[in-house]
Amino acid sequence: MKNLKKLIPLAIAGVALASVLTAGNPSTIKVRPFGKDRNGEEVTAYTLTNAKGMKVEIINYGGIVTRIYAPDRNGKLADVVLGYENIEKYIEATPYFGALIGRVGNRIDKGEFELDGEKYTLVRNNFPTEEGCHLHGGTYGFDKVLWKSQPYISGNEASLKLWYTSVDGEEGYPGTLKVKVIYTLTNKNELKIQYFAETDKATPVNLTNHSYFNLRGEGNGDILGHVLMLNADNMTPVDAGLIPTGEITPVEGTPFDFTTPTAIGARVNQEDEQLKFGLGYDHNWVLNKGEGGMTLAASVYEPESGRFMEVFTEEPGIQFYGGNFLDGTNIGKKGIPYEYRTGFCLETQHFPDSINQPNFPSTVLRPGEKYETTTIYKFSTK
Repeated sequence: MKNLKKLIPLAIAGVALASVLTAGNPSTIKVRPFGKDRNGEEVTAYTLTNAKGMKVEIINYGGIVTRIYAPDRNGKLADVVLGYENIEKYIEATPYFGALIGRVGNRIDKGEFELDGEKYTLVRNNFPTEEGCHLHGGTYGFDKVLWKSQPYISGNEASLKLWYTSVDGEEGYPGTLKVKVIYTLTNKNELKIQYFAETDKATPVNLTNHSYFNLRGEGNGDILGHVLMLNADNMTPVDAGLIPTGEITPVEGTPFDFTTPTAIGARVNQEDEQLKFGLGYDHNWVLNKGEGGMTLAASVYEPESGRFMEVFTEEPGIQFYGGNFLDGTNIGKKGIPYEYRTGFCLETQHFPDSINQPNFPSTVLRPGEKYETTTIYKFSTK
C-alpha cells in the first residue's frame, strides 16, 4: 500500500493494478479508463471484488455505480443494476442511473426555500407542474461532476473514496460544502456507502444514491414480481406536483402497505390518488426507526433467481420508485431498451422538501457540524 499513490496514474492510463492494490488480501481493485467527461477530463472506472467473487464497478463521474454482479441461488453472477456501457450515454441522457445525488436529493418545491431569514432560489429542473421544482441537486448536481478518487484496501475489503467541493452559490445553494463518499464492498456481500459533509455556511444537505435495481439481471424484464418489504408504517403523501403535502399518514389499508412482503405489481394499478400522482410508486416512506441508528429499511426478494437484497440505513426515510418513467428510450448495457418498470430504486434519505416542511426532520447543516450517514445494500439468496 505504500506505493499506491505513485501507481494510481498508471491505473488511470488503463493498467489493471489488482495485484498491487490487494497486497495479498482476497479483495481486489481493478482500474480502467471510461472515456472523457463534457470538459474533456478523463473518467475512471474502479471494479471492487470481494473474497466471495462479488463485483461492483463505480466511476468517478457522478460517483455512478455502473455494475453490481451478485450471485443467484446457484452461484451464477449477474449484473443487477441498470446503466450504460459508456460515459457518453451517462452524459447525454440518464434518469440518474446509479448516481450520487446532492446537494439535496429529491424535490424542493418551486426551487425555493428560506433559511435564517434569507430567501434562496435554486435551479428548477423538473416540471411535473407548470411551476416546477428543484430535483436531485439541479441541472448540474453531484451526479454530473467529476469527483476526485482514491481506491484502497483496508481490513481485507476494497473501497473507493470520492471527494468533491461544491462552491458557494452552486445551483443556487448557500455555502461551500466539502463532501466525501466512501464505497466499500465488504466480504459479507454488502455495498456500504458512507457519506460525509462539512459547510462554512448553513445549507440544506440530503445525499443519496440513485441505483436502479433488477434482481433478475438488468435488461431481463420487469420488476413487478419482485417481493418488497418496507419497514415503514407511514408515508408522506404528495400533491399533483409530487411535492409532499406536509402530512405523515399511515399506510395500513392502502396500496402503500409493504410492512408484509408483497409483490411490487400486486397493487400498483389500483385506483388510488397517490398512485395516480406518481404514475405508480414514487413516494417517500417514513421508516420505523425506534431508537434510531442503523436499522433495516427494506428488503427485496426475486423468486426466479433467488436473489435477496436488504437495505440498512441511518436515514429516516426511503424513496421507493418503481421505474414508472422508463419508456424504452434508454438503451442498457446489453443493448436492450429499459422499458416501463424494468428497474426500481430504494433511495435512503431525509424526506423530500424537508427544508420547507417544519414538521419533517431537518436537512440543515451548519458550520462546525458534521454530516455523517451510512447506507448498506446487502445481497444474499433464498
